[in-house]
Amino acid sequence: MKHLAYCLLPYLFITLITIHSNPAMAFTVEGRLSECAVDTNCVLVEWEVNEVKQSYENLLGIASQLPRTKVLEQTNNYWHAVVRSLVFRFPDDLEILQIPNQKVIQVRSASRIGVSDLGVNKNRVSRLYNQLLETLKTS
Repeated sequence: MKHLAYCLLPYLFITLITIHSNPAMAFTVEGRLSECAVDTNCVLVEWEVNEVKQSYENLLGIASQLPRTKVLEQTNNYWHAVVRSLVFRFPDDLEILQIPNQKVIQVRSASRIGVSDLGVNKNRVSRLYNQLLETLKTS
């Protein structure tokens, strides 16, 4: 039993040091989403759109329908949710910010655990963008 505890100790230590202590993302001085601290488990994109408010509303509708998504915060310009992976339920933060005066929407998706996400966040943001384009075509 003691041997098993010593074998599991490194895994516990690695898990504890890779968990982000503060899942809320900070804004920059300019009022934008903060840059990714680690590029291998995070993606930050900025989309220029003509109809910012309509695109933002459409994007929130799409993002809210993602499986295993729990909305943590929603305001007129900012939306933050946690999206969990299917098997291990790893949490990823998904943030959407509209900047109406610049006709910009920012999307940030970042893993809370580990240093690599195997492209999950990049794929999520890419799918959101493609689905947003589809909704804008049909509007």
